[in-house]
Amino acid sequence: QVQLVESGGGLVQAGGSLRLSCAASRSIFGINAMGWYCQAPGKQRELVAQVTSGGMTKYADSVKGRFTISRDNAKNTVYLQMNSLKPEDTAVYYCKFTGSTWIVWGQGTQVTVSS
Repeated sequence: QVQLVESGGGLVQAGGSLRLSCAASRSIFGINAMGWYCQAPGKQRELVAQVTSGGMTKYADSVKGRFTISRDNAKNTVYLQMNSLKPEDTAVYYCKFTGSTWIVWGQGTQVTVSS
């Protein structure tokens, strides 16, 4: 069973930056998309950003122009560069890899932005 290991979360002041990483525990074939989701207390988990195997990206409106998703196919790793962070970005961030018949989630990493 493949696992996704996330890193890079933490506490940062408003206006600061963080870079999240999510790496698979072993090589995976047939990844269609890699994505980042966030879940704030009392709210549903929602898409932050996604990149497909073809390199197409999609972002939540709230992060456009501030966050950038990228992937390293050779390392089965996806990154989320988060700039100009706001207190409302505070949440647990989860990565997700999607294949044609499977989905794998990471364990989540906390991001806290202080005002």
